[in-house]
Amino acid sequence: MAEKKDNVPSKFKDNVFCMLYRDKKNLLELYNALNNSAYTNVDDLQVTTLNGGSYMKYKNDASFLLCMSLYMFEQQSSKNPNMPLRFLHYVSDVFRELFSNSMLHRRSMIKIPVPHFVTFYNGLEKWIEDEEEIRLSDMYEISTDNPELELKVRVININKDVHILNKCKTLRDYMTFVNKVRFKMGVEGDDVRIAVTEAMDECIDEDILVDFFEQHREEVVEVSIYDYDEEDVRRTLFEEAKEMAKEELKEVVKAEVMEEVKSEVREEVKSEVREEIKSEMREEVKSIVINQVIKKVKKSKTLETIASELEEEEADIKPIYDAVVSSAPDYDINVIKDRLDNM
Repeated sequence: MAEKKDNVPSKFKDNVFCMLYRDKKNLLELYNALNNSAYTNVDDLQVTTLNGGSYMKYKNDASFLLCMSLYMFEQQSSKNPNMPLRFLHYVSDVFRELFSNSMLHRRSMIKIPVPHFVTFYNGLEKWIEDEEEIRLSDMYEISTDNPELELKVRVININKDVHILNKCKTLRDYMTFVNKVRFKMGVEGDDVRIAVTEAMDECIDEDILVDFFEQHREEVVEVSIYDYDEEDVRRTLFEEAKEMAKEELKEVVKAEVMEEVKSEVREEVKSEVREEIKSEMREEVKSIVINQVIKKVKKSKTLETIASELEEEEADIKPIYDAVVSSAPDYDINVIKDRLDNM
């Protein structure tokens, strides 16, 4: 199995998914969940994960042989339609390891394991709803009905409560940890080290991956810091939300522009609607900021600290801060809004 080594280039570092599925028992559980099987003997499973060493070009997340089938798993936190080509690279290297060049010149046919390719997607960007199959032939510049080289990848969106999470406890627990980290970074504003550490503590308290986190605590923090850059995550979340809003409003805006040339009356109506939407959006943004301030006030953070973490001027945050503080201990958001409106 791939192990973390100091002399391995940073681009070949493991992530938490890789670390979790270094364990053969966890790999076998994931295999059983995918195939509705009940294998228990981990010794039947032969790990073939590429380790990205000095003579190998690639490192993949997890691959193994079982019952003459070769399974290759990848976890993706970003949309990647190029996975079929990536898997083609990976499987080529694995087959090179399994079958030497001299074996290819035998007069008798070599029997090779049946390959299967699975990508577990848990990114925030919209890609697939539940589960889809993407193919190498989709990437061909010239479309062909009968491709001579094909590779199919099963892509499973594990953000949602899909059946695979109910069948595989380690995968469900992994996503619980991921969602805790995301919440702490994206909503509570914690930096990655604090978010990961607190998420692990909560998981241990909730009997989630206890042995794994106790054994690999420092390594989980290390690889998570490598994977998550706080500012990049915030910027990505903002850009993704912005793009999603653009797509949702695009058709509405097109319809509005067409109606503008037809009637001044409709133009007047549109103006009213725009103002209503702007007002609603202002209220929504206000609610988001108030909730952020409430969480930080509950953590006894000062006005100066809160303004810095929200990247706002103290003068702009102070009215909200004062309204929140004066509403303790209930922190009723409607009461806070009323106080702000009366200021």
